[in-house]
Amino acid sequence: MIRPRTPAGVMELLPREQIAFQRMLDVIRRNYERFGFLPVETPVFELSDVLLTKSGGETERQVYFVQSTGALANAAAEGGAAGLPEMALRFDLTVPLARYVAEHEHELSFPFRRYQMQRVYRGERAQRGRFREFYQCDIDVIGKDTLSIRYDAEVLAVIHAVFSELGIGAFRIQLNNRKLMRGFFEAQGVTDPQQQALVLREVDKLDKRGADYVRETLTGPDFGLPAAAVDRILAFVEVRSASHDDALARIDAVLAEAGEGASDVLRAGAAELREVLGLVKAMGVPESAYCLNFSIARGLDYYTGTVYETQLVEHPGIGSICSGGRYEDLASHYTKSKLPGVGISIGLTRLFWQLREAGLVEGIAESSVQAMVALMDESQLPQALDIARHLRAGGINTEVQMEARKVGKQFQYASRAGIRFVVLAGEDELARGVVAVKDLAREQQFEVPREELAGTLRVELEQARALAGR
Repeated sequence: MIRPRTPAGVMELLPREQIAFQRMLDVIRRNYERFGFLPVETPVFELSDVLLTKSGGETERQVYFVQSTGALANAAAEGGAAGLPEMALRFDLTVPLARYVAEHEHELSFPFRRYQMQRVYRGERAQRGRFREFYQCDIDVIGKDTLSIRYDAEVLAVIHAVFSELGIGAFRIQLNNRKLMRGFFEAQGVTDPQQQALVLREVDKLDKRGADYVRETLTGPDFGLPAAAVDRILAFVEVRSASHDDALARIDAVLAEAGEGASDVLRAGAAELREVLGLVKAMGVPESAYCLNFSIARGLDYYTGTVYETQLVEHPGIGSICSGGRYEDLASHYTKSKLPGVGISIGLTRLFWQLREAGLVEGIAESSVQAMVALMDESQLPQALDIARHLRAGGINTEVQMEARKVGKQFQYASRAGIRFVVLAGEDELARGVVAVKDLAREQQFEVPREELAGTLRVELEQARALAGR
């Protein structure tokens, strides 16, 4: 007999855990739609040559390839297949989006606003909290030829709406601009894009290795940067704004330091940041929810302008819970059209796991079944089914016990399943035109006229939701 077990790197939940996870998905979906984004789904696998067009060697090593048994048999008969398998599982939602927009370009309305909430697959090393199968929840706005910087501010407002409704504690959306970083590096004599990427990689080690290590590396033989330039770089990436006005002042300080020699790219990055900040404030996002962080880069080879990372204020060790940014050309490998865009991604599987581990969300939710009709006697099954039918018509999710058994066993079942109300209709209740309701949450029992049952339970559930929302 084979021992049942799940593969490493997979989060498999029990029903009430799945309900808690599903409700987070529902909050994210609801807010994406509230801002006017439209749903898109793409196949779980893509053609390998399409999927791997923009990937590097590291990405390819993490890809799961798909091969049917029929294809394997044919390859064996032909003496082996050359190259990669025809298809591979998607490792993110961005590359499928690029393919989707390029393929359907002439059928879409631009700017194209889409959200996508699906599983992706990566060959991660098996370890606690790292997943090989996980949900990503993305939004992107794609333009044709151009896309206003105003959408960068709107994306930040969406992030704020999502995490505000999730109610996971204070959070802060940190933003930066890649043009501003490039312009600043150029002013310090780091003009080559590849060298900028290497410098940034070393700067990214600040939290783990400390400023002395980074300073020694950047002034050493591999980089040879002047000590004064390295000090300015370290001071730059340590900038965090404390308020909206402070953020504007920090941008002005970067321009003032550059003086008349400020490059066009530096000025463009500063202007974009100022505009985004102004619009974010106009959208009603509180100042406590966003700030500048000049150390955020999000990958030099992909993002080109605004970049975002979101952290929980009280739990910075969790890391970024949402990230994204602006890119100049989404689908250059698939179409000659220029398709700039901006977007963000929430890795919900890992986030749910982290929040549950930190005790910030309830890992187990009440059942989605709100009431259960008990069966007191086999002869009363028709009446039980009729009561359940009226409850469902009244908007109450209802289960029926299809076999009669001891009432205590039925209460035990409902309690374990997380069902709040148990409806009892024995001979006495049926004769009087009433039903008894056991409220397992409050450990109380009451009677109600049968025709008023659905309305009474709706009121009880609405009151419970109101109390939970306080």
